[in-house]
Amino acid sequence: MIKIFRKIRQQMLRENKFTKYLIYAFGEIVLVVIGILIALQVNNWNEQKKSNNLSKVI
Repeated sequence: MIKIFRKIRQQMLRENKFTKYLIYAFGEIVLVVIGILIALQVNNWNEQKKSNNLSKVI
């Protein structure tokens, strides 16, 4: 998967399509941020679930 992204980036830079490369880079950054936010949400959900289970036991 990483090789595919690397090939796309190199091809865009070789063809002097700098604006398309910037759009691509921005899109990649947005995808990473969305992935991080999803991971944090799942972690918060899991911690809340553990807390609820602990309070039920007590």
